[in-house]
Amino acid sequence: MNIGRLGVWAPVNFMSAPESAAFARRVEGWGYGTLWVPEVTARDPLVTCSWLLAHTTRLNLATGLVSRESRAPDAAGKSQYALAELADGRVLLGLGVSHGPFVQGVLGHTFEKPVPKMKRYLEAMAGMKYFGPAPIEKPKTVIGALGPKMLEVAGALADGAHPYNVTPEHTAEARRILGPGKLLCPEQMVLLEEDPAVARAIAREAIALSLTLPNYRNNYLRIGFSMQDMENGGSDRLVDAIVAWGDEKATRERVRQHFDAGADHVCLQPLRRGTRTLTAGDEKVLELLAPR
Repeated sequence: MNIGRLGVWAPVNFMSAPESAAFARRVEGWGYGTLWVPEVTARDPLVTCSWLLAHTTRLNLATGLVSRESRAPDAAGKSQYALAELADGRVLLGLGVSHGPFVQGVLGHTFEKPVPKMKRYLEAMAGMKYFGPAPIEKPKTVIGALGPKMLEVAGALADGAHPYNVTPEHTAEARRILGPGKLLCPEQMVLLEEDPAVARAIAREAIALSLTLPNYRNNYLRIGFSMQDMENGGSDRLVDAIVAWGDEKATRERVRQHFDAGADHVCLQPLRRGTRTLTAGDEKVLELLAPR
């Protein structure tokens, strides 16, 4: 499959069915290769992907990410193969370990050590028995990987990695660990706002949750930030590194930096201004940054 150089990461699970289909068609019309659907406390991402695949013709649908805690390995694999067969291969499965507070507090499961469990999960998927009609090619799987050990798993047992909340410097290190031939698809938050105070206020709201979650906090430390950078909503340095804000030129430059660092595909997350779904103004950045 060819997922394209640019994709869109958006919480379409919160949109109504007609709204999400219309949005997906706009993304397809702008020329993006892939629409990434997250796992949130709303419509299931694989169900959402099936709906959007039925309402588009060229656009790839990726999960960014589905929680392995919400489905058994064979269930994830069978859904992946079925969707790939039904939609001529336009499916990329992104798997994640989720977060301890969500796994234990929302799902009621025990949060196990992420790396060994992801290895077992991917090995179980690889050994899955599937007797349905075969897709046109073996569907690909990427995993949410931030730290070096999980990136090594992505290189050894998956088709690549989908890091979230990262910088171009992280992308360079991820490419080094993955090596050549593996998909590297970082997410990048983007915001068309040139007023620093306004932009940083919106950005701080967007990254607020990540500042409380151990896996993101640990990764911020690995890529050069300090504990002080994570206090009081995040330092300007941290906020500016995670969110690409400014004019079209500034946001394009950040995307270019990811590609220069070794990314195969960058999925853009347009930030929302106080709403769960995107407004026409929020979508404007996608039109401006669309593939040319």
